[in-house]
Formats: sequence, structure tokens, C-alpha cells
Amino acid sequence: MRGSISILILALGAALAVPGAALAKGPPQPSFYVDGTVYRTIGTPTDFEHTGAPAHSFDTIYAFPMGTQMNVATAAPGDDGYNGGRWQVRGLSFSNYASAAATYGGANGVFDTEGEVHAALTAGAATDQGIVKWFECPVIPVPGR
Repeated sequence: MRGSISILILALGAALAVPGAALAKGPPQPSFYVDGTVYRTIGTPTDFEHTGAPAHSFDTIYAFPMGTQMNVATAAPGDDGYNGGRWQVRGLSFSNYASAAATYGGANGVFDTEGEVHAALTAGAATDQGIVKWFECPVIPVPGR
């Protein structure tokens, strides 16, 4: 149980790191993947947790344990059903991240698509820790990546 709590805390830290990127000076840094493409964002001080908005009005960001890799989001501008940058962040945990990434992270050994995340979850190589944050932030493509 103690290990699960530590993993959840790490996942929450990774989830909060996405909007925190805006606190740094200069342009936002790469923050997450959508369908293998790198995007950046600017964090906003929004909190939609208690708004009563339906879950389907949010897209998902899968937050990886801090220090493992960038997060993976399920949608970007132009995708059918994109919800305009409204996010529910789901924490992920792994008993062995390196093995899961090598097995389910595609040819590059990095989770960079929703399908790869779902494959790891389905196989039990990753565990969904539930929603750890609801917020809004823009999705900005990273040129040349």
C-alpha cells in the first residue's frame, strides 16, 4: 500500500508538472505527445474539478511518473471530438516502467500514443490511478518535431 501511495504521489507530481511549465521564463517547453507528435502548453490556473461538467467534455492526459517521460494526451486541435484544451489528468503507475516502455512503447520504446498506453493498461503493465486533476490549457504544436 505504501508503495502505491508513493507512485500516486509521483504521478500527481507529473500531472501537475504540465501546467507548471508555464511558470518558467521563455516559451513553453515540450509537454506531451498526441499520436506521436510533441506538443507544448502554457499552464493556466484553472480547476474544473467541482464544476459539474460532464466527463465527456474533457480529453485525457495520461501522467507518467516524474522523470520517466513526457505525458500522453488523447487529442489535439483538429481531432474529431477535441474539447478545446479541457483536460482530465489520469495518473499512471508501473511496476517496471522500462520493461513496459520496451514492450508497449512502439519502435522508439517511448509511450507516445493513446493506443500504446491502452495496450500497457490492458496487459496490466500499467495501472490507471484515476483522475488526479481537471484543468484547461492550450495545445501548441512544437515546430520541427
